[in-house]
Amino acid sequence: MTVNLEVADGVGTIRLDRPPMNALDIATQDRLRELAEEATRRDDVRAVVIWGGEKVFAAGADIKEMQVMDHAAMVVRSKALQDSFTAVARIPKPVVAAITGYALGGGCELALCADIRIAADNAKLGQPEILLGLIPGAGGTQRLARLVGPSKAKDLIFTGRQVKADEALTLGLVDRVVPAAEVYEQAHAWAARLAAGPALALRAAKESVDAGLETDIDTGLTIERNWFAGLFATEDRETGMRSFVEEGPGKANFR
Repeated sequence: MTVNLEVADGVGTIRLDRPPMNALDIATQDRLRELAEEATRRDDVRAVVIWGGEKVFAAGADIKEMQVMDHAAMVVRSKALQDSFTAVARIPKPVVAAITGYALGGGCELALCADIRIAADNAKLGQPEILLGLIPGAGGTQRLARLVGPSKAKDLIFTGRQVKADEALTLGLVDRVVPAAEVYEQAHAWAARLAAGPALALRAAKESVDAGLETDIDTGLTIERNWFAGLFATEDRETGMRSFVEEGPGKANFR
């Protein structure tokens, strides 16, 4: 398999495994969607790490595969391509991308689907599609602009240039830069911490932020209010408040 899901201690690791560069061909895209949907369904997966291995996250789409596709073929395929990445973005649990080496084109777009991005100090990110006479097609024009702002996104998309980890951190494209040997460990630790948290509240927080960004402030506040009130019906809310009153903050054990 070109993508695998391994689960331990509440953390599901979606591992890209198509050496040498984890090129995202059609089979890999489809498998990625399947595993994102599986991680969404499984109760034993409470947080997710997306990981390409020690050397590379994903160097982009399989260009040789795309080269032989005509307009009609890509009209059909482009929706499935976007759906694969959207399935990752819509995992209703905390998701962290652990980025080593190259995260270019589709690889960068995949990282954009995570809630946070932890990058190795040797990482390089970018959207080089313009150098092929194309634009990003797996969400790059939309998610990148929402993350770093339209002018910075246009700079990266218009030029196709690659940015090193330190610049990516300055741009807000990644959230943390660590030594390459520590990327997966730190990403897993972040996910494991949240895997022990209140699952429904985390889901509510993620959906409130993500859905709110797509609408006006009043609608966003309604989304937040409905989730906030709804959480008063959960066992986790009872556990959290009881623990706070009896033991102080930060000591609740959520089931």
